[in-house]
Amino acid sequence: MAINYVPLDKNVHKDTKILTGKDYTFSAQAHISAASIREFPQLAACTPIVFIKDSGNDTVHAVAMLGVEQGQNLYVHEGKWQAPHIPMNIQRYPFDIRPDGDKLGLFIDENSPLINADGTALFQEDGEASPLLQQSLQFMDYLANSEKLTAEFVKRVVELDLLSELELRMVTVSGERKAVKGMMGINEAKLFDLADDVVLDLHKKGFMGALYAIMLSLGQINRIVELSNNTDQPIRSLQVVNLEQEAAAKAKAEQKAE
Repeated sequence: MAINYVPLDKNVHKDTKILTGKDYTFSAQAHISAASIREFPQLAACTPIVFIKDSGNDTVHAVAMLGVEQGQNLYVHEGKWQAPHIPMNIQRYPFDIRPDGDKLGLFIDENSPLINADGTALFQEDGEASPLLQQSLQFMDYLANSEKLTAEFVKRVVELDLLSELELRMVTVSGERKAVKGMMGINEAKLFDLADDVVLDLHKKGFMGALYAIMLSLGQINRIVELSNNTDQPIRSLQVVNLEQEAAAKAKAEQKAE
């Protein structure tokens, strides 16, 4: 069923109820999820964080990698989330913050499988927000502020030319080999070459910690391999290669050999 986000309206949705259990089947086909800077430390302990470019407008986004194949979220198995942290972009569903006229408003996916008569009401009998909706509003406000800071962080990363293309080199248990591109990561060599004043500025903004969290998160690629054992095509090995750094290392080795 197609997603259908509409503005949340207490008159239209006065009887709407939401399931609040821990069933994440709704995200089973999401192989990536938007990653927010305020959750980078938690995400880095669970999922690889990479950058992708929107082909439509060249906008760069930070995302948590939830699977290798499109349409397959390895972090959901039998409806349960297979890691201690769930990306905030998954947690916020079925709500979203979107432009509503000249301001931002709270929207709800009217086709969400979480809308159910057995769920918890969004509005009380007097039309006021229920405790569930109040909590959701607070969370969405926190997420919106974090996404604003994330956009500032990503813009700065792009300005400093710190990104380079990544390639996932995968071998399945059956012996099939694949090379998956379309992602970018932090070029460690370029990061180390930044001028001291730039590093200080990044540190004061809290961006240096975010950069290191992203680099460390690539170690979670092994979790992707482990989680693939729940599928009918497990991964035997999965390697993340920074192509620019690989080329530089190869050129240096060839120069030394001459």
